[in-house]
Amino acid sequence: MTHWTAAEIPDQTGRTAIVTGANSGLGLVTATELARHGAQVILAVRKPASGEDAADGIRAKVPGARLQVRALDVASLASVRIFATEIAADFGAIDLLINNAGAENLAGRQNTVDGFEFHLGTNMLGHFALTGLLLDTIARGREPRVVSLSSITHKVPISTSTTSSGRNASTRTGHTGRRNSPQRHSQSNSTVD
Repeated sequence: MTHWTAAEIPDQTGRTAIVTGANSGLGLVTATELARHGAQVILAVRKPASGEDAADGIRAKVPGARLQVRALDVASLASVRIFATEIAADFGAIDLLINNAGAENLAGRQNTVDGFEFHLGTNMLGHFALTGLLLDTIARGREPRVVSLSSITHKVPISTSTTSSGRNASTRTGHTGRRNSPQRHSQSNSTVD
């Protein structure tokens, strides 16, 4: 069995791609490789300053990369609507939508601004709405594709402890799911763009 590498990505010249959560992790790698292969890449990120830092890093690796940073918080349906409206107005077609942004918020239940459980709202509903709002724009793309990623975080064991206020706090402990990485323990309360 042979292993696929990013060198096998076909020429993306003339294509426009949106990558959510493109300022770190897999989203950053995806945006970098699409740019390296000629795509115009829209880095859709919650914090535009982080997106600009990511874009600078991509340009350092891929001189001449065609990048735009756009604000998008998939945990907010209002933000999703604004983003989709602006993209539809600014681009005749989108060829590739990579739904990558995800949330890891493990310090107890929280809700999105729209009242949905945070993980469901961020990791699923926001991207579902984004895809639906962009379908007409994507349909006009050249060999259009929508790619939605998920996480294996759900496989990491959950431990429950009681906080000083008497509430249960759930945290995930154990392996990160990264191949060949040491076991790690996490007690973060963070959102990954």
